[in-house]
Amino acid sequence: MDNNSVITMFTLSGLNGMANYRGTLFALTLLCYCVIWLVNLTIIVVIIMDKSLHEPMYIFLCNLCINGLYGTTGFYPKFLIDLLSTTHVISYAGCFLQGFVLHSSACADFSLLALMAFDRYVAICRPLVYHSVMTKQRVCLFVFFAWLIPFYLMFLSSITTLISKLCGSHIPKICCVNTLIGNLACSASIAKIIIPAFNYTFYFGHVIFVVWSYIYLIRTCRTSKEGRSKFMQTCLPHLISLIVVVVTLLFDLLYMRFGSQTLSQSVKNFMAMEFILIPPTINPLIYGFKLTKIRNRIQSFLNCKFHS
Repeated sequence: MDNNSVITMFTLSGLNGMANYRGTLFALTLLCYCVIWLVNLTIIVVIIMDKSLHEPMYIFLCNLCINGLYGTTGFYPKFLIDLLSTTHVISYAGCFLQGFVLHSSACADFSLLALMAFDRYVAICRPLVYHSVMTKQRVCLFVFFAWLIPFYLMFLSSITTLISKLCGSHIPKICCVNTLIGNLACSASIAKIIIPAFNYTFYFGHVIFVVWSYIYLIRTCRTSKEGRSKFMQTCLPHLISLIVVVVTLLFDLLYMRFGSQTLSQSVKNFMAMEFILIPPTINPLIYGFKLTKIRNRIQSFLNCKFHS
């Protein structure tokens, strides 16, 4: 193909050879999607409705759950339609939109988790200045940039890929991602190398910051029983969430870069969707069970419904 204007559709080959399991996969996927909406929406509504939870930690958690719904909405509706169809294609604009949503959601996860780490660091290691540092105005500003920066960086990345001349329309995955679309370019460009490299470095810096903050948190909390209790109560869920996000995303990135052709299609598909399956499901459950205030609000609501 001479240029990218010729391409109007992309072909997704991730579901090839899965015809015998489509019904089962559709039912399981729909169930997972409903569970993701249920658990995330529960946390969001509880935090919004309860004014005592309008604190920085819970505001960041609310945004983390909103981001989980945002990211999964970019994948599951299209995937469910493909499971019911014999042809797996996506429009040119739809493919770039899906790639933008999935990438920006992944980056927003890291931004929000970094904010949560900073909040816990100030609360535990610098408690005397916590309320002067984490003011309402500053928290709103933090949240604004936690959304704006991923959107801006992924917009640049998408535009760079969008203006590239493509020499193919076949994507060997169940969804569109910028890396695979970029691999279809007829020629490499400096921008296509520099922008992803900057994005990876920028968000790797987020991970380093979180690790650094937790080193100080552990040093501070281990000196007292109260500190250890506070760490287990509020920091452990965040640490688990970070590990889940990093591990699932790392698996997906390594598979796209160095994926083996010997893997079965089922394994490839699971590795492709684990980032939009495991974190959005696990994160709300971890916080819902571990954070006392949220757990108590949910329990009291369920008790009221049960007795009524």
